[in-house]
Amino acid sequence: MTDAERRDRAVPDAPLGVRLSWVGALSFASGLPYFFFNETIPVWLAQEGVSLAGIGLATGASMPWVLKFLWAPLVDRIGSRRAWIRVCLVLLAITTAILAGADPSHRGARLGALLLLYVTLSATQDIAIDAYTIETTSGRELGVANSVRIGAYRGASFVSSALLVYVAARQGWPAAFLVGAAITAALAAGSLVLPETSRGSQHAQALAEPIATLFRRPGIWAVVLFVLLFKLDISAMDPMTKPFWVARGLSLDQIAALTTGRLVATLAGAALGGVLATRIGIFRALWTMGLVQLLSSLGYALAAAVPAHHGLITGAALFENFAAGLGTAAFLAFLMSVCERRYAASQFALLSAVYALSRWAVGLVSGVLAERFGFAHYFLLTFALGLPAYALLPWVRSATREPEEAPAR
Repeated sequence: MTDAERRDRAVPDAPLGVRLSWVGALSFASGLPYFFFNETIPVWLAQEGVSLAGIGLATGASMPWVLKFLWAPLVDRIGSRRAWIRVCLVLLAITTAILAGADPSHRGARLGALLLLYVTLSATQDIAIDAYTIETTSGRELGVANSVRIGAYRGASFVSSALLVYVAARQGWPAAFLVGAAITAALAAGSLVLPETSRGSQHAQALAEPIATLFRRPGIWAVVLFVLLFKLDISAMDPMTKPFWVARGLSLDQIAALTTGRLVATLAGAALGGVLATRIGIFRALWTMGLVQLLSSLGYALAAAVPAHHGLITGAALFENFAAGLGTAAFLAFLMSVCERRYAASQFALLSAVYALSRWAVGLVSGVLAERFGFAHYFLLTFALGLPAYALLPWVRSATREPEEAPAR
């Protein structure tokens, strides 16, 4: 093993439980803006009478999640992970407070600019948080670390979705957004106690070296295509699920309650997914749990085919989130197994940006397609979009670096 590989496998001295608590807290902070943008904003827009096509176009503001790899090398080279996280949280709190005064029906350009700024700050924070996670976990810990990570990340959906929608039902949307700003500000204050990590010698490397190193790896072309396609079905389905709920007559209280149930389902899926990824290996977990994830589109298609059946809508939503927890646990473990620790920020940002690219592109046309085909046929289409990734599995397996150590039993 080379010196670089030894550094790549180095693990901080803190106990695993302590490191997992850091990972969980940061994942919660990462999930808060993500679910606010992807779940609360669509409900708000639908309640304000914005068309499905308009809601789909609003997802275009997610472009910074696609392009974040462009400035990820700067996060590697300038400042500390801790400093980037703190600054972004403060600015996210301020931007959320400003959004409280936005009017989607009359000031669409201003709203678009605010959402673009919001996602840029979230994407920058994610670069530092993803790197922090990789730097504080070893290969054999990725399964359990990602269970904690997904659980905390999805736990943020209770706050940024269920809680804020609950507040909106009683006090209005401006009050809900101000509550979200206050919670984000509290997270910024909490980040003051976050310990720093050791990043080795990447400051001496050229900006392009992390990406060049990744693309020199055998089989990386299959990894990139797989990341682009693996969750295409979920990416196409997500922007339209909340407008679907509103169109089927669910109240804000019902949406808040459903979001809480979805959180529990996701936590269960993430916990099971992390255990399975550790016990059966990353690659096997990737394709088996991915197939379960694929079935969630069919659940929504069935719910859409039956007029206003709230029981079917609830069942489809809960299964979707349980399956998403399973699939995401394996997917994140796979992405992290591809990254080298000393280039953690840049390489993970690039791979996650590839995934975000497919989400962004399909999100833009989701509303137009849903309006044209209707919800039932559109959800069937999302199922078909999830199939092509599995043709790449033979090549993906050769690029998966499983941990050398046997997992603890």
